[in-house]
Amino acid sequence: MILIKNANLISMSDVNYKIVDILVSDGVVKEIGELNEKDFLDALVIDAKKNYVTPGIVDPHCHIGLIEEGIGFEGSDINETTDPVCPELRGYDAVKPQDVAFKNALKAGVTTVCTGPGSANVIGGTFTILKTTGKTVDDMVVVKESSMKMALGENPKRVYNSKSKSPMTRMASAALLREALLKAKCYQEKQAKYEEDIKIGKDVVKPEFNFKIESLARVFKGLPVRIHAHQQDDIVTAVRIMEEFGLNGTIEHATEGYLICDYMKEHNVKAILGPTLGTNSKYELRNKSFLAAKVLKENEVEFAIMTDHPVIHSANALTQVGLFVREGLEELEAFKAVTINAAKLNNIDKRVGSIEIGKDADIVIWNNHPLHYLTKPEYVIVNGKVAYKE
Repeated sequence: MILIKNANLISMSDVNYKIVDILVSDGVVKEIGELNEKDFLDALVIDAKKNYVTPGIVDPHCHIGLIEEGIGFEGSDINETTDPVCPELRGYDAVKPQDVAFKNALKAGVTTVCTGPGSANVIGGTFTILKTTGKTVDDMVVVKESSMKMALGENPKRVYNSKSKSPMTRMASAALLREALLKAKCYQEKQAKYEEDIKIGKDVVKPEFNFKIESLARVFKGLPVRIHAHQQDDIVTAVRIMEEFGLNGTIEHATEGYLICDYMKEHNVKAILGPTLGTNSKYELRNKSFLAAKVLKENEVEFAIMTDHPVIHSANALTQVGLFVREGLEELEAFKAVTINAAKLNNIDKRVGSIEIGKDADIVIWNNHPLHYLTKPEYVIVNGKVAYKE
């Protein structure tokens, strides 16, 4: 049991910038308000000294653990560049809990990450959602397979052009994605017809099992997709295909999304924005801007902000967020983009992303304003336990 006293709470819910006490027990938040430590004699009492207290940061898109820092090829398991369509792959199987990036992220207040395959392939496999502390991936897991990664734009065509293999154009990337989805839809329909025939007593042959197609067919049963798209045209292609097949999910990066806000709003596009810190490392990033978040918010487009670790280290998530605030994004909305909104767009907001009664006790006590570059956590609590102390 932990009792946090005198917290300047930014809960990302209904209590923001108010001095309160927080009781943590059995891994979750139990009470928020004015609490007397004499009523909780068994609790570890932490005096926040009116410093800011927030939920743990949620990184909604990164590759932490799949590219182990300082290793090179032996530690890189992010892209299987032998086939542009690999829905059967699971990021969960490639995570290295001993990657020092997890420790650094935790020390910086990042408590939850959504990590998985890169964007070399048109379909790359599934993302996984983890806490940033634990000895094995099983200790860390929140959702084993949270979404199916897909990609359009420069990356797939660049990778397979070097192999003189399709896709070498945006047309081919879209065609391969459609072909795979059509096969998966047909496969699912055959499976459903077989099960219906069995129910009514028909003597029918069971359809042949296909692991690749079976894996992809889950997107028609509710598994969200996340489609890598930077440029306006790639965003529109991604949305077109999502609507053609009735898919639910997000546009990843959405670098030029702020330039087509009317379209984004009309089609109810949800974006995981970034990474925006750093150089324009390729042509499709030429319109990258820290104004993007402000513009998306003003146009009522739902978004979160990613690091895309290791492009930006997860440990520097708030450094990037501060630059969005500098360019006009309201502070509380900026915090939400890496907490509750990041959780919502990954369908884990019932557990993390805000400090509310009943949710996971993932809490950060900062030693100053969280967006100041000199600030760091004094305590990081994960699942109701002190995971890091300064």
